[in-house]
Amino acid sequence: MLSPQQAEERCHALIERARRLGAESGDATYHGSSAESVQVRLGKLEDVERSESEQISLRVFVGGASASIGSSDLGDAALDELAERAVAMARLAPVDPYAGLAREDLLLRAPAPELDLEDAGAVDPAQLRRLAEEAEDAARSVDGITNSEGASASAGAGIFALATSHGFAGSYGATSYSLSASVLGGEGSEMQRDSAWRSARHFADLPSPDVIGRLAAERTLRRLAPGRVRSGPATVVFDPRVGGSLVGHLLGAMSGAAIARRASFLLGRDGAQLFDRSITLLDEPHRLRGLRSRPFDGEGLPTAPRKLIEDGRLTGWMMDSAAARQLGGEPTGHAGRGGSGAPHVTPSNLVIQPGAVGPADLIADIAEGVYVTELIGQGVNGVTGDYSRGASGFRIVDGAIAGPIAEFTVAGNLIEMFPAMRVADDLLIERGIDVPTIRIDGMSVAGD
Repeated sequence: MLSPQQAEERCHALIERARRLGAESGDATYHGSSAESVQVRLGKLEDVERSESEQISLRVFVGGASASIGSSDLGDAALDELAERAVAMARLAPVDPYAGLAREDLLLRAPAPELDLEDAGAVDPAQLRRLAEEAEDAARSVDGITNSEGASASAGAGIFALATSHGFAGSYGATSYSLSASVLGGEGSEMQRDSAWRSARHFADLPSPDVIGRLAAERTLRRLAPGRVRSGPATVVFDPRVGGSLVGHLLGAMSGAAIARRASFLLGRDGAQLFDRSITLLDEPHRLRGLRSRPFDGEGLPTAPRKLIEDGRLTGWMMDSAAARQLGGEPTGHAGRGGSGAPHVTPSNLVIQPGAVGPADLIADIAEGVYVTELIGQGVNGVTGDYSRGASGFRIVDGAIAGPIAEFTVAGNLIEMFPAMRVADDLLIERGIDVPTIRIDGMSVAGD
């Protein structure tokens, strides 16, 4: 894997090759990663993996048309061929009036913010194995746990670099560590499974294996002997583990590309009051050690904190440069880059601000409802907002969590669900999308 400086130099070299062959402008990205993971099951080593990958990608513009191409070979001969093929492809591509690099005056020129995304320490496979073994041992030591799907620990590192033909060059590295355990309780057809998982940029920020293992066991035992729930209208409460998926559906509809395609249930709702005034959604790209933090976006634009939802109101679309040109707006610093291809909208660390009451108070007046801890399937229509997901969790009876339930569906329409959303004060920053406990009145539950 290249160093950040070497990655920038390779990207510049690739762009220069394309310019010499007739490209009018272009950009190049480098993605490098390495990872090690160890999995154990029932106290025995089950799998050890190590992976390394590198990819360099080129996007060129010729006569209003563009083409993108990538390669895992970073040698000089491969870069020569890559540039030649990209320019040839662009000359055959249709003209796209909205495609192009970000405006030069919008590029990040100030020093990139330091986000502390790299851990200077090293964790070897032997240590990863010990972590996984300790997490599984902690889970299996809890009475009622009868089997294990295993535990795993991993460590990884990555480099991202971007260079453009109009003067931007930047790169940054990031490390990641994760620890998980998954166990079963009960016997035969009555068995239930659950898990616990955490990831962090710095090894010191991971919970202990004992915490992960015991949490997996506790979650599993709570699910034993699930009942069924009656069909009908109900209040649905989403555990923070699954509540972030509601934010994901919102983000897809907020994408400028989706708006430009007229393929969003938020079409025509820019600036609309979508939620109760108590709801604020923050995008925090500069959070120190954040799982989705980044100093600049995939077009070289500066990133900055932003309220995507403020006092319940939609503040605008998330746009890369192409969508901004099509919609007559300004790019918002949300462009992301995968492998080869054009930028796409990618937010950073997202947080729904906590409410004013605890989870117990949030559900205290619910005579009968459901508390969802797992969602299944992808039954969401991004054009209409219709929402239907398989689920499992617990009954809420007379304002308290009651017995476990499974094999039911929660349904509604996101445009109607969002105004009914209320949140508790139990926000924890653990994932890329973090939310408190979420309550939504007026949904439908399909069970027996």
